Amino acid sequence: MAAKKTEKKTEAAAPKAAKAPKAAKPAAEKAAPKPRILPTAAPRGRHRTLVGTVRSDKMDKTVVVEVVSLRRDPVYGKYLKSRERYKAHDEKNQFKTGDRVEITEHSPISRDKRWIVSKLVESAKVE
Repeated sequence: MAAKKTEKKTEAAAPKAAKAPKAAKPAAEKAAPKPRILPTAAPRGRHRTLVGTVRSDKMDKTVVVEVVSLRRDPVYGKYLKSRERYKAHDEKNQFKTGDRVEITEHSPISRDKRWIVSKLVESAKVE
């Protein structure tokens, strides 16, 4: 009886011993960590830009820019004109009423100002 028990143990041990240990990957095959490259076309923290008309330049270093946009009514499909006015920072007081300007979103400058005038699109027509 003792011989049978030992045979079973050797049979059970044989398949385990038959398995070869997994070979480690050579160092050349391991992938080196790739440097993380941010896309240059879309930098982090990109701000919104809007184009509008200067409606008031009476404040010091501030202009009121009116942005008119068309949006479609969800039920009737008719285009509706919506008007939004923004106070934008104008450091040199160079923009006048009627100028068409581009404003860029900015961190709060004062209680109402969250925009900066970034560039002049079209100068006001003088008649």
